[in-house]
Amino acid sequence: MLRLRENDFLLGLFGPNCSSGVAVTKIPERWSGSWEDNLALARLADAVGIDFVLPIARWMGFGGDTNFQESVLDPTVYATAMAANSRRLTAVTTIHTAFTHPIVAAKQLATADRVSGGRVALNIVAGWNKPEFDAFGVDLPTAHDDRYALAQEWYDIVERIWASDGPVRCEGRFFQVNYPGGAPKPTGRITVLNAGSSRQGRDFAARNADFIFTIVGGPEAGKDVVPEITGAAKERFGRSAGVLTNGHVVCRPTRQEALDYLHYYADENADWPAVDKLMAELGLHAQSYKQELLQAFRSRFAAGHGSCPLIGTPDEVAAEIAKFSAAGFSGMTLSFVDYVGELEYFAQEVLPRLERMGVRKPR
Repeated sequence: MLRLRENDFLLGLFGPNCSSGVAVTKIPERWSGSWEDNLALARLADAVGIDFVLPIARWMGFGGDTNFQESVLDPTVYATAMAANSRRLTAVTTIHTAFTHPIVAAKQLATADRVSGGRVALNIVAGWNKPEFDAFGVDLPTAHDDRYALAQEWYDIVERIWASDGPVRCEGRFFQVNYPGGAPKPTGRITVLNAGSSRQGRDFAARNADFIFTIVGGPEAGKDVVPEITGAAKERFGRSAGVLTNGHVVCRPTRQEALDYLHYYADENADWPAVDKLMAELGLHAQSYKQELLQAFRSRFAAGHGSCPLIGTPDEVAAEIAKFSAAGFSGMTLSFVDYVGELEYFAQEVLPRLERMGVRKPR
């Protein structure tokens, strides 16, 4: 189970179940997203002490020269397999509430929890990508309130199924359930994550999530954002929650080497049509990013899906991560162009520095 630990900064991996990961690049050596490469990643991440892996749920690519994220391993099957091939790693599954019935989700998650010995977590997504809703023949609610009302009803049913030894019935606004009940049940509470950047999303996350994801421009934003998010969870619902954000890593022996590689994959060889389509979908159908941030972050979308840059030498990358910890964040996800090759160097050089700095406890 993924837990908050005092004076300890959690590190996870974001998006390795996707072709290209989250780097919108055309370079031939970009991440494959294959199960074979992810299996190697599970074993490496487990060995070096990475805390969790967070896959993306996606059903179609974003076009461009690479059809960015065209191939995506199903996140629930993926999480179960990643946990089964590791000993300590927590594997998160990402589930869209509009596309997966709560009875199905409750059964899948309880099974994954049993297979993993309690090392599976749930990332609840209300949905934003209209073409995917169209593919399922489901209307994307135009009101953010409706998306999160559906998500709340969905999660309430899932929790009732897990908690009940008898029938579960619901005549709700979005789901009609007449379930006689059944097993298995989870081994304990399944950790919940949610990205709560919009007002409605933050309300949902404050009520339900153990870890709340938010998108920020840099670590300095955490000094205002983190108390606001954690305060809402505590004051409104009496709950403690950690706040996570995300970053993309280019770590090399010299700063110039890191900058040169960033320029190579995220400028010279960026898949700009795919970047622009991704940004257009976010701008039209999501409230996680403000319009001015979308334009300012175009290069960040090419480099790592709009996440914060962690670029430079091991000393520089460790120092930047330490700033997020000092700002009050409980942890962050990381992405790499080559998750296996670059994580190995990151583990050798950056993780020991974070331990010496007191940011992370030895795993």
